[in-house]
Amino acid sequence: MKHIVTIALACAATSSAFAQERPQDRWNLADLYASQEAWNADAAKLEASLARVAACKGKLGESAKRFKECTDGQYDAIRLFYRLAVYANELSSEDTGGALGLELRSRVGVMGSKLGEATSWSRPEILKLGAAKVDAFMKQEPGLRIYRHPLRDIVRAAPHTLDGPGEAIIAGFALSSGAASNTYQVLANADFPWPVVKMSDGREVKMDEPAFSTARESANREDRKRAFDGFYTKWKEFERTFGTTYYSDLKEDTVYARLRKYPDSFARSMDANNLPLAVYDALVKSANDNLPTLHRYFKLRGRILGVPEMRYYDIYPPLVSGGREFPIDEGVKIMLESARPLGDAYVAAMAKGIKDRWMDVYPRPRKQSGAHMAGAAYDVHPYLLLNYTNNYESVSTLAHEWGHAMHSYLSNKAQPFATGRYATFVAEIASTTNEAFLLDYMLKNAAGDDERLLYLGSALEGLRGTFFRQTMFAEFEREAHARVDKGEALTGEKLTKMYGDILKRYHGDREGVVKIDELYAIEWARIPHFYNSFYVFQYATSISAGSLFAEAILKGEPGAREKYIKLLEAGSSDYPYDLVKAAGVDLATPAPYQAVATRMNRIMDEIEAILARRGK
Repeated sequence: MKHIVTIALACAATSSAFAQERPQDRWNLADLYASQEAWNADAAKLEASLARVAACKGKLGESAKRFKECTDGQYDAIRLFYRLAVYANELSSEDTGGALGLELRSRVGVMGSKLGEATSWSRPEILKLGAAKVDAFMKQEPGLRIYRHPLRDIVRAAPHTLDGPGEAIIAGFALSSGAASNTYQVLANADFPWPVVKMSDGREVKMDEPAFSTARESANREDRKRAFDGFYTKWKEFERTFGTTYYSDLKEDTVYARLRKYPDSFARSMDANNLPLAVYDALVKSANDNLPTLHRYFKLRGRILGVPEMRYYDIYPPLVSGGREFPIDEGVKIMLESARPLGDAYVAAMAKGIKDRWMDVYPRPRKQSGAHMAGAAYDVHPYLLLNYTNNYESVSTLAHEWGHAMHSYLSNKAQPFATGRYATFVAEIASTTNEAFLLDYMLKNAAGDDERLLYLGSALEGLRGTFFRQTMFAEFEREAHARVDKGEALTGEKLTKMYGDILKRYHGDREGVVKIDELYAIEWARIPHFYNSFYVFQYATSISAGSLFAEAILKGEPGAREKYIKLLEAGSSDYPYDLVKAAGVDLATPAPYQAVATRMNRIMDEIEAILARRGK
C-alpha cells in the first residue's frame, strides 16, 4: 500500500528535539518481525505459496469449493506480502541510505512482481466464468461473500482486462515498474548534494529539506529569501535529471493506459476506483472560481507581516510568533483531548497505539522527510513516521497522521482482509477531519487573541496548502500526463515552464498579489507525490469532505458521528465515491469545495475582527 501521506515537508529537524529522544519515541518494528530471520522465513513462505496460487490456473470453475480455496490462497499471499513490504519500507524510511533497508525493498519489489505474475491469470479466468456462475458460487459457498465487492469490480473492469497471456506479460513488466520513482526517492532523500547557505547572522546552514522547512518560516525576510534562492538554485542544477525521471514515470503510465485500452492515463487512474471524472472537474473549477478567496488570504498575510509586496518566500512564516513549544507528550495529550467528539473508544484506541509504540517521532540524519502512515500490515497495526519538532505544526501533523492510523485500525478491525484496505480517495478524510477537531479544541482553549491568531493562521495555511496547493498540483499533473499521452516529449525545462505558469496563476502574479521568481518554478521537481499518479487531488477532495463531517459532528447533528465512524469502518466494501456520498457528501458537486472557501472567509473575518480591535 503506497500510502505516503507527506504533509509535504512541514517537519523540521532540530538538534534539541533529537536530544530528547527516548525509547518510546521510536516505533517497534519487532511487532512485524522480531528478527531478520523471521522476515526471511515469511519471505520463503510467500515464495512457496506462489506455486500453489499458480496451480489454480484453469481450475477456478471446477466448483464453488475450489473457487474459494483458490481465492483464499491469493488473498493470503497478498496479505503476507503486505506485511513483508511494510517492514522493508519502514526499515528503509528509518534510514534512507541504509543497506539492509534498500536490500529488503529491492527483494520486496521482486516478490511483488512474482506475485503479480502468479495471479495474473485470475481476472481473465473469472471474466470467462461470467457473473452468473460467480454469483452461483457465492450462493453455494457462504465464505465467498467477503469477496463480493472485489469480484464485482473485476466484472466491471472487463473492457480493460486482457486475456491470460496478456495479463501475464503486464505482470512481468512490474519488475521494472517504478524505477523512476525509486531513483527519485534515493536521490532526493539520501544522495542530494544539499547547498550550504550563509544566513544574515553569519551562520552557514546545510539547506536540506528539514532546514529549508525551518528557514522558510523565519521571521527574517532576508533569511527566507536566502533559503529559497540557495535551495532552489541547487534543485535547478538537477532540472534535466528530475525531468528525465518524471518523464520516464509519465511514459510508463501512458503505456499502461494504452495496454488497458483507456483513452488516457487520467481515465485509467480514475477508473481504478470507479471515480466519476466529474469529481476532478468540479474540484479544479471550484478552486479556480475561488481564487479571489486565496488572494484575499495572501493580501491579509502581507498586511499582518507588514510586507508591502508579497513574494513566494512570504507564504510560510506564521502570522504571529507562537513562542510556545509543544513537547511530544503535551502534543499527544492535546490530540487525544481534541478527538473526544469521536467517542471514548476512538480515543482509547489512539492512546493504546501511542503506548505500544506505533510511531517514530523525531528527525534523524537520513531519516525520510515529512510524515506518513503505513496501515497495510493487516495482522499487526499501523505505523506512523513523524519528524516532530515541538511546534504547533508538529501537533497538527501528529493529529493528521493519527487520523490515518485510526482509519486503518477501524477498517482492519471491521472488515475482512479482502476489503480492509481503503481507497486513496477516502484516505485523507480521516486525517483532515482530525485537524478540524484539533483547531476547534485549540480555539476553545486559547489564552487570548495572540494564541487565537496563531491557530487561525495555521488553519488558513492548512486550507491553503491542502485545498488550493494540492489542486494546483493536480492541474499540473493532469497537463503533464495529457501532453505525454499525446506523444509530446517533456524535458525538465518544459516542466518548469508549465508548472511556473500554473503557479503564477494561482498566486495572482499578474495581478500583483504574490510575485513569483522564475527560479522557484523548479519546485515541481521536489514534489514526491507526482510519482504516485493522480494522488494529490484527493487531498483537496478529502479536506472538503472532512470539513463538512467535522462541522456536523461538532454541532452534534443526530447520527453524524455514527455515519462518519461507519465510513471509516467501511474499508473498500464499496466504491469510495459511493461510500462518501452515502455518508452525506457528494464530491462530484461544487458544494463541498465552496464550503472550504466559505470556511476560509469565515476565518479571515475573525482575524480581521481581532485586528480591528487592535486598531490595525
